[in-house]
Amino acid sequence: MFTSLHVEERTLFKKLDINLIIVILALNVIGLINLYSATHGPTTVDVASLFISQIMWLAVGWTVFLVVTLLDYSVVSRIALIVYVLNLGAILYVTFFGKVALGAQRWIDLGFFRYQPSETMKLALIMLMAKILATRNTHGPGMGLKELIGPLIALLIPFGLVVEQPDLGTAMMLAAIGGSMLIFAKIRKSILATIIVLGIIALPIAWKFVLHDYQKNRIFTFLSPASDPRGTGYNSIQSKIAVGSGRFFGKGFMKGTQSQLEFLPERHTDFIYSVLSEEHGFVGSIAVIGLFAFLFITGIRIATNARDKFGALLTVGVLCYIFWHMFVNIGMVIGLLPIVGVPLPLLSYGGSSMLTTMAGLGIVSSVAYRRYLF
Repeated sequence: MFTSLHVEERTLFKKLDINLIIVILALNVIGLINLYSATHGPTTVDVASLFISQIMWLAVGWTVFLVVTLLDYSVVSRIALIVYVLNLGAILYVTFFGKVALGAQRWIDLGFFRYQPSETMKLALIMLMAKILATRNTHGPGMGLKELIGPLIALLIPFGLVVEQPDLGTAMMLAAIGGSMLIFAKIRKSILATIIVLGIIALPIAWKFVLHDYQKNRIFTFLSPASDPRGTGYNSIQSKIAVGSGRFFGKGFMKGTQSQLEFLPERHTDFIYSVLSEEHGFVGSIAVIGLFAFLFITGIRIATNARDKFGALLTVGVLCYIFWHMFVNIGMVIGLLPIVGVPLPLLSYGGSSMLTTMAGLGIVSSVAYRRYLF
């Protein structure tokens, strides 16, 4: 009996994608080290508890990861629409009764936790779009307009609701994730070209009637942050100072002046990469990007070896989720993109973001685990 259990444990361990687990753990550890520094400056005693909270969210996140790994990801197909509708309901609730913070109404205050439905909506969208696209025939020239109606409706409804909050950063993430999945699933070139043209035409309309004044100011600030160094340009300027002052090897752990002296805003969330760059320099920054690259390579391999199209689409969706967050966050803190509220996956502080990311990676792990089960 002992031998049987021992063999079963070895088989279970063998089915897990160890490369995926190791790279996630590595990013988690770097994130905790970085967060400890960001929340333990000389006058940041009040936010030191965020570090403990993040450890708790990581523990819950890894529990979710392991549970989802052991579940057959085919369950996702059965619950995708339910999860999607529940998230839509939560977003509608936020619109009328949500907690207002930083000028936007995005959170549901649960007392012990501020839940952000638009964050979990990203995973719900991935699940539903993977379910829909898995049934589409993508051979030949790709999907036509008729095949695109379903996934486009699934994308546009939450996009419009999140824009209304207003949370343009999260809305753009939804669009980027959904759009990437559509391109991966293959759509006709003529339709893709039409969508791009319509998007370009829509830009001046969105500028005039959709964007709020503070969102327009963010774009102006991105183009010329020095025009208002103590106002709208402050965040961008301080972030670039932090990144640049780290030079090649960085100033050392907890020795970053911009973060420790609190010149750097939101250093535990949106600007966590600035803290990393200042204290660990170019070497530390590139090391983190390298770990993300390894995560993407591992994910692509899992998608390629998935037992079915649905599993491949789920994996690609989660990879798109992580990639676009990483791309926008890092581009934002180094001054290549406008400042938007987009966290860096696995490194930034935040319960909703951490749980969503770990649940998504758990789905990827489940796809990898099930490639042995035929």
